[in-house]
Amino acid sequence: MAAAAAGTVGGLGPGSGWTAAIRRLLRLFTSARRPGSLGLQCLPLVVEGQQVGLVVPAVVRELRAFPRVFVEVAGGLELRGGHCPEERTEAVAGVLAQLRAEGRLARLARWRDEAYEVRSSFGAPPLLNVERAAASLLGILQFGAHLNAFVLRGQDDGEGSQEMLMWLAKRSPHKPTHPGLLDNLAAGGISAGLGVKEAMVKESWEEARIPPELATQARPVGCLSYSYEEMDGEEFGAVVRECLFVFDLQVPEDFTPQVGDGEVQEFHLWPLDKVREAVSSGSFKPNCALVVLDFLMRHGLLHPDQEPLYPELMAVMHQTL
Repeated sequence: MAAAAAGTVGGLGPGSGWTAAIRRLLRLFTSARRPGSLGLQCLPLVVEGQQVGLVVPAVVRELRAFPRVFVEVAGGLELRGGHCPEERTEAVAGVLAQLRAEGRLARLARWRDEAYEVRSSFGAPPLLNVERAAASLLGILQFGAHLNAFVLRGQDDGEGSQEMLMWLAKRSPHKPTHPGLLDNLAAGGISAGLGVKEAMVKESWEEARIPPELATQARPVGCLSYSYEEMDGEEFGAVVRECLFVFDLQVPEDFTPQVGDGEVQEFHLWPLDKVREAVSSGSFKPNCALVVLDFLMRHGLLHPDQEPLYPELMAVMHQTL
């Protein structure tokens, strides 16, 4: 299968548009680590002696106004409000509510009424929950689940003659972030209380009406981890730290996704040549472009002999957070 598809995607080598697109992605996903970046100016956010986040100086100044909850000490920012997850959650929620009401941090205008768990690492117990809109302000680890759905067409003659196509979603023009760009068929953040597979199945149904009995057949194929600098005007910004759990799902040829909760405008079933063209034109939400590139690499459709930036891509997709 991979050999035949590699033949159909033989144009994945370094063309001017393709190379420029890959360099843009590399610049974005290394932005938090370059000299002079916000990432190198952040203070660690510490809870119970464990680092759980990275907070940029401008946000630290805002949080210092609440000394019963946040205290700057020894080169870090300590959360001292509360002695258990529930008390910490309540204390931080009060701070965020006041900052939001006063319009102090623009990012809080994206309030979602959705909680993320705050952990020192994926396998560690949650120390508190925070509103999703504040996750990047605190630089906490955010976890997501993304689904690649693909179709194989044609008879398999043992020599990999089948054509591979990928289902993609086009984001609603009303989305507050990256409106109208291409996305993986289903994707979303992992809310408090959900497991990884549970979140993937939930998003698959809500966004694309993939029946749970089909979505549960998706295979976990790894995860991508990265950080980047994101600005809100000249002063305020944040370091976004994310880990995406990736699933592959072969769907039947007669399957067609349907618009569910309105976060998606429409769906496309494209051959991989056209998917590549969309990557090179910048038509993808950036982290979804990484998920597509990871898919091409894992299926042998993007080869190091064709892509001189292959090692840099691999490194940027698997950063230590």
